[in-house]
Amino acid sequence: MLAPLSPTHRRHSGLLTPKKMALTLALLLLSQVALHSAVPTKKVCGRPSVRDGIDESTLKRVYEAGEELIVACERGYTPSTATPRRMSCSAAGEWTQSDLACTPKMCQIPRPLQPLARGKTEAPFKSVLNYTCDDGYLMIGANESRCLHDGSWSHPPPLCKVVNCPLPKPPRDGRIVHDNPVTATATRYGQGWTYECNPPKAPSYERGSCRADGSVSQPPVCQEVSCPIPGPLRDGFITFAVMREHGYKETVRYGCNEHYILDGGAEILCQNTGNWSAKPVCRAPCSVGIKRGRIIYNSNKIWIQNLKPNRVLHGEEVTFYCLNKAEKCGYPVVSTCNDGTLTIPECFQEPGKIEYTLRSKSLPSEISMCAAVSPASSTRSTPQAAALH
Repeated sequence: MLAPLSPTHRRHSGLLTPKKMALTLALLLLSQVALHSAVPTKKVCGRPSVRDGIDESTLKRVYEAGEELIVACERGYTPSTATPRRMSCSAAGEWTQSDLACTPKMCQIPRPLQPLARGKTEAPFKSVLNYTCDDGYLMIGANESRCLHDGSWSHPPPLCKVVNCPLPKPPRDGRIVHDNPVTATATRYGQGWTYECNPPKAPSYERGSCRADGSVSQPPVCQEVSCPIPGPLRDGFITFAVMREHGYKETVRYGCNEHYILDGGAEILCQNTGNWSAKPVCRAPCSVGIKRGRIIYNSNKIWIQNLKPNRVLHGEEVTFYCLNKAEKCGYPVVSTCNDGTLTIPECFQEPGKIEYTLRSKSLPSEISMCAAVSPASSTRSTPQAAALH
C-alpha cells in the first residue's frame, strides 16, 4: 500500500488544482471566440440553374463569391447571340442572370413522311423517327433515325419491299384458280386463290393466300364429300328438290309461306365440310294490337278498323299518334314489325269508345301536330355512331 503524498509533494506534482483547471478552460473558450470573430462567414453559390440547351458539362457544384463562368450552348443548339455571356456569383450568394437562349437545330422531315407529321416539316435536334412497314412488307434499312447536331438525320428512310411468295402447289386430283394473274415464279403478298378438286371430290379447305412471312399453305386433300338430306324450313318449304343426299357444291332452294318474309339467302350450299350453309328464316307478319285509333301504314293515314286484314309484314313500319299534354298537340311515333311482334309505343293511349265515336276530332291524330319532334318519337333501334378520337 502506497503512503499518501505530503502537501509539499502535491504542490510540485503535475496535477492541476481545480482553480487552475477553470482558468485553463476560460482561456480556451476566449481563444475560440477570438478565432471565429476574426474569420467572418462568406457566402457561396451553388450550381446555377440554366435553360434548355445550355452546356452544363463544365459547371461546378460550388462557386466562391466573385467567381464568374461563361455560359454557352451545347452542341446541336444555336445561341441567341454571338457574344459570350457571363454569370457572376455575388457576395450575397446569388447568380447574376444571363439572357442567353439556345434554340435546337432543326432537321427537315422527309417529304413522304410529312403527311404523317400533322403539317410539320421540321423536327428539333434529338428527335427520333421510328419506321415500320405494313404487314406483308420487308424493311430494307434502319428502323430508327435521329436528328443530329448538324441538322441531318442519322439514317435515311428505309424502303418497304413487298413480300413475294413462291407459287402454291395444286392439290392432287385438282387445280388452283388465282384471283389475279401471277408471274411465272412468284405471287405477291395478299394475293389469293381457290383450290378446286375434280368432281365429285372436295378440297379439305378452299382458300389460300400469300402470307405476310412469305409462305404459302400446303395443298389441301381432295376427298369425297356429301351433305345429308336438307331439313325443312319453319313456315317455309323446299322448292324443286329431290329429298336425297347432295354432293359438294350442290344447292337447295327455299321459299316462305304466304305473308312470311325470307330473311337470308334463298339457296343453301353443300360445303366441303359435308355441312350445309346457313338456312334462311321465314319472318312472321304482325297484327296491329289496338281496337281504336288512327295509324299511318304504307303512306296512308287510316282508321284501324279500315286495316283489312289487320296484318303488316315483317320489316314494315306503322305510325301511331301520341298526345303532348303540355302543348296540347299530337306527334307521330314509328314502330316496326319484327318477326310477328309490333310494339305499341308507351305514349300511345287508346281512346275510349265514346271518345273515339263522338269526339274523334280531339284525338292526337286529328289535332294540330307539335312543332318539335318528341324525344320518344320512334321505337326503332338504330346503331350508335362510332366515337371519333
